[in-house]
Amino acid sequence: MTAKTVLTVNAGRPTAASYTDAPGGRTGIDKRPVEGLIRVCDPGPKGEGGSGLAGDTICDLRHHGGSHQAVYAFAREDLDAWERELGRPLANGSFGENLTTAGLEVSGALIGERWRIGAELVLEVTSGRIPCRTFAGHLDETRWVKRFTRAAAPGAYLRVITPGSIRAGDPVEIVHRPDHEVTVELQFRAVTTQRELLPLLLPAGEALHPEALRKARTYAEELATP
Repeated sequence: MTAKTVLTVNAGRPTAASYTDAPGGRTGIDKRPVEGLIRVCDPGPKGEGGSGLAGDTICDLRHHGGSHQAVYAFAREDLDAWERELGRPLANGSFGENLTTAGLEVSGALIGERWRIGAELVLEVTSGRIPCRTFAGHLDETRWVKRFTRAAAPGAYLRVITPGSIRAGDPVEIVHRPDHEVTVELQFRAVTTQRELLPLLLPAGEALHPEALRKARTYAEELATP
């Protein structure tokens, strides 16, 4: 069994790009591996706080960053699968992820699952990543948003439960798995292409990203209304 590990910790600097509609026309999606210890903490509410990683930039606070999207993780195994499909190399950080992992079922993680990374940091899974125009422009692949959505392996956004410092090579330990079956993949499919799945998200409760929880509750209420 492959050890659960953070292969690289990745951060981005603001860069001008024609493909983004972020204010100022700049994006931090081009994330590259960084060396040494990186501090991770709660960045604050969405719309105000950016990335949870020190030194990482999020330019569009309307849609990215904040407490429930403080850290984005993507599995190296899924990057490898995309390499085969796209026929080109994809370096760690290529999908704009902060953590490139090995040995973890990132899209198969449960909402509310907690990971300890290194000695202190504890993160909690909240949702999957929704592809956007900036992501499509960065990858420069035809019909990318539809292809990524169809694959339903979006990687995971995480909130910070206990702040701490991490570095490449740190082990990842799953320290809590909630008693439900709501995975990142299920949540992603429910909020993108299969709205009828939304009520199945409710057992995840407050661990779920607030926007997804609101959608699930609204849909369930609509079903219950005669």
